[in-house]
Amino acid sequence: MAKKSEGAAQTVTVEQTGSPIRRPADQRATLIGLGLNKIRRRSTLQDTPAVRGMIAKVAHLVRVVDEA
Repeated sequence: MAKKSEGAAQTVTVEQTGSPIRRPADQRATLIGLGLNKIRRRSTLQDTPAVRGMIAKVAHLVRVVDEA
């Protein structure tokens, strides 16, 4: 059970800050893959290298929200 609690603690919350209008189709698809489709929407995802790569690809359209 220790692994489940570690996995649950390793999440990242992203908020969409920019519009996908006039952006390449792959960037639109990346936002959808992150679970975002409207400005100010938030999505909590597992913190994996794949998710971090998706965030980096659309870094100009999203921000990582600090949960402190």
